[in-house]
Amino acid sequence: MKLDEHLAECDSDLRRLIIAIGNTCKTIKKGFASRQSCSDTENVYGEKQMALDKWADEVLIADLKASGLVKYLASEEQPEILEFDSAGNFGVTMDPLDGSSLIGVNLAVGTIIGIYRGNVLAPGNTMVGAMYVLYGPLTTLTYTVKKGVHEFVLDTSGNFILQEENIRIPDGKIFAPGALRKEYLPGHLKWIEALESEGYKIRFSGSFVADVHQILHKGGVFTYPGYRGKEKGKLRLLFEANPMGFVVAQAGGATSHGTGDILTVMPESVNQRIPIYIGGKREIQLIEKINKEA
Repeated sequence: MKLDEHLAECDSDLRRLIIAIGNTCKTIKKGFASRQSCSDTENVYGEKQMALDKWADEVLIADLKASGLVKYLASEEQPEILEFDSAGNFGVTMDPLDGSSLIGVNLAVGTIIGIYRGNVLAPGNTMVGAMYVLYGPLTTLTYTVKKGVHEFVLDTSGNFILQEENIRIPDGKIFAPGALRKEYLPGHLKWIEALESEGYKIRFSGSFVADVHQILHKGGVFTYPGYRGKEKGKLRLLFEANPMGFVVAQAGGATSHGTGDILTVMPESVNQRIPIYIGGKREIQLIEKINKEA
């Protein structure tokens, strides 16, 4: 089954939006070979931008503006929310190319999208949909519109074909821990040691979207916690934590900032960072229990 067929019963505008984003991601995939270098610019976080980062951002902005479906657009590569003169009223958040520092060593990277009705400065649990496209050995598109989580693979004819429907996160003993161990806060270290004592194996690539994709299929947990010097965390609430958390929650998992559900957090700014734990419910419940008892 093709993506457009799978979306047949979806709201027509939401269907058109997801298909449009998928088509743009096909274009991004084709640009990998010719845009490997770094640019001479930095994003709003002071991070050196890859040429592909900038280009992917520009392509997505142009296509979403042209769609006539999007009113508000927030990108990790832009300092402010963009507002379009549009008949549509969707708000979209995007990380155009998550994990782009890995492009030069040919590891998996991805595009992360969150979809709202109206403005994007709202809790993640108000999203109407979320999706990500992973550019690996296969190019896959995973989406949810609150009716299950479904994965499609890009075939040789350029169509996204259903690969797995109604994904449910399984039990598993994989963990992907970010930050330096010497900078862990006490509660987080206690949690890590508990996972290690149970035989959890580290699987951490440095690409958030790729690591969470693995957790979604194999179980376990990803974390980039608050740590000494960056107690508010590293990953971005709007562009990374909320969309991926929404997908995982719809697949039966959970996400937390250490003491509560990330998806209930009201964003204070477009660039807000947050500690993140995302994966199986058991692992999420354990970190919250440890932190609340501390």
